[in-house]
Amino acid sequence: MAETPGRARQRTTEPRNSDWVTGPSLFAGWALEMSGSLSILLGVAGITRDTIFSASRYTYRFDLTTWGWLHLVIGIALVAVGLGVLLGKSWSTGAGVALGAVSLITQFMFIPYYPLWSISVMTLDLLAIWALSRFSAPYDA
Repeated sequence: MAETPGRARQRTTEPRNSDWVTGPSLFAGWALEMSGSLSILLGVAGITRDTIFSASRYTYRFDLTTWGWLHLVIGIALVAVGLGVLLGKSWSTGAGVALGAVSLITQFMFIPYYPLWSISVMTLDLLAIWALSRFSAPYDA
């Protein structure tokens, strides 16, 4: 800190913080990473073994390979956005909320196939959306 005559103290050097975020943004990034990883695993299982899940007479009944690809693509996007949140990128907050909502909807539609898994991932999505919507972190440009 340097003092100048007649003025308040000013910092001469700013301490450099880590490139990683902390607090609620750290939690949101972690939740998106976990949701994305679980979606990727679910997608791979649906693609490679499309007879592993079954639901009779369901409104949103798709071929399980289609569900697998859908979860795989969303999972990869969630992992990428989660990394953006963890690195404090400015675009990642809006993208995280949007992709979290998409993941939440697709997991809701997938409940009859694998309820416990879907509800667990939906919980992560909801917590990530809440943390990203409620708290803001200083992001780079």
